[in-house]
Amino acid sequence: MTYSVLHVVHLLAAIFFIGTLFVEVAILARIRPQLGESVAQQLDRAVGARSRVVLHWVVLFVYGAGIGLAWFHRQALAEPFAGSFGMLLSLKILLAVGVFFTFGLVAILLRSGRMTPARYRAIHWAIFLQMVGIVVLAKAMFYVHW
Repeated sequence: MTYSVLHVVHLLAAIFFIGTLFVEVAILARIRPQLGESVAQQLDRAVGARSRVVLHWVVLFVYGAGIGLAWFHRQALAEPFAGSFGMLLSLKILLAVGVFFTFGLVAILLRSGRMTPARYRAIHWAIFLQMVGIVVLAKAMFYVHW
């Protein structure tokens, strides 16, 4: 695959991923109290079930394309402290790995029955903030130089 195709796939998948998290943390979280307990639980189940299906594919594309893009920049990644691009790309990858492991934590907590609404909100905010950091670093890679 060409760099351009990988880049577009990566960007679109990232938009879908961050958009989903934005809707969950900034929109749905604020309307749940207005819905009542039973409706809010139904909404959570429905959104959760649908987003798990969709996000599996989105995650596959964002990480798959990201790995492909990293291959194109393997020289910069071999010496990340040699310049701003390699350093910022390395930080971006580190945050992306953090997002991956944070989602793993969500899966573990859900399967073990230890997920609470407070943990769910905190983890989703943490993932959202990590994703915002990734976006900022992605832009900075091409505009910030030292």
